[in-house]
Amino acid sequence: MTQKLLLPLDTSFSRLPIAVITGFLGSGKTTLLNKLVRHPDMQRAAVVVNEFGAIGLDHLLVRTAKEDVIVVEGGCVCCTVRGDLVNTLHDLFLRRVRMEIPEFDKLVIETTGLADPAPIIHTLINDPVLKAYYRLDNVVTTVDSVYGYDQLDDHYETVKQAAVADRLILTKTDIAEPEQVARLIARLQKLNPAAVFFKSAEANFNPAQLFSTELYDPKTKNVDVQQWLQAEAYLTAPKAHKSHHQDHDLGYHEPEEKQRHDEHIHSFVVEYDQPLHWKVLNHWFQQLTSLRGKDLLRVKGIAYTVETDLPVVVQGVQHIFQAPSTLPHWHSEERRTQIVFITRNIKQETIEKMLHLLINSQGPQDNCAAASLLLLGN
Repeated sequence: MTQKLLLPLDTSFSRLPIAVITGFLGSGKTTLLNKLVRHPDMQRAAVVVNEFGAIGLDHLLVRTAKEDVIVVEGGCVCCTVRGDLVNTLHDLFLRRVRMEIPEFDKLVIETTGLADPAPIIHTLINDPVLKAYYRLDNVVTTVDSVYGYDQLDDHYETVKQAAVADRLILTKTDIAEPEQVARLIARLQKLNPAAVFFKSAEANFNPAQLFSTELYDPKTKNVDVQQWLQAEAYLTAPKAHKSHHQDHDLGYHEPEEKQRHDEHIHSFVVEYDQPLHWKVLNHWFQQLTSLRGKDLLRVKGIAYTVETDLPVVVQGVQHIFQAPSTLPHWHSEERRTQIVFITRNIKQETIEKMLHLLINSQGPQDNCAAASLLLLGN
């Protein structure tokens, strides 16, 4: 008899959503933050920045709540990272509880221009204190429309920032040539098919759209896996990097000596229609994280398991996976496992073969074969 899988219900909807804003140096994060703190939709938000001066608050009406916290006219709270990010976010929440600052209902964290977003995501999904009252909602990446294409070639950080993004904001589109913008979008869509694109120069840009990927809405009781996962985008996207020296859409030819950092990035969804044993899935994730964790840029999805009638939420970044939880019900009559992977130097074929071996494992020899696939394949 199959043992029931006892997992907690997902309660992320009850915690404060966090958007992480990242992007390369000069890509427009400061300009974006200036727009955010002035927008009416940000009146009940907190913005965590590296320094106040960077977002040009001098001409706004502000009051100081403490040395490292100020309140902008309209109610938006701005806070500087003081020491460790965990302590900063913890202190900010305590001030909210003690009513020392306005009761913000969402939070934006700005990273530095050279920052890898993975450690911040690790912290938000794994720190035992923070995950009690915050949840990761979105990763937002700014990309320079003028220089972004070349930056993807020259700096791996920019590729990683774009690959893990839920929202890609193209900046400086008002001064870039239309052909530059089209070429950049075509490349980014291959790199990250499911990302939602915005242009910061557009007058109707709405910051509320940065906070809109809730998996479960307790008010309507709706489960929206499609919006959260965007699996169809990976299934219908053209296969990237078949020829990394050409952009067929625009007839552009790369110089032969130029190597793209993003030719090593693979974005895909693994689907399985039959219910899977959680022990198999857990073993799969353990092998992936222990052997190639640094190359798992982002993993998220829904698992259909033998042990529970409810969908199991899976989410991880590199070596860290958050504890699994379940949703109250399935979003449709159709049940299946759908897990999105964004990897570096790990192909979809390798990951699917691993899962197949583990599902049909007859003993340690098959488990070793699955591990060997990961170590020897790419």
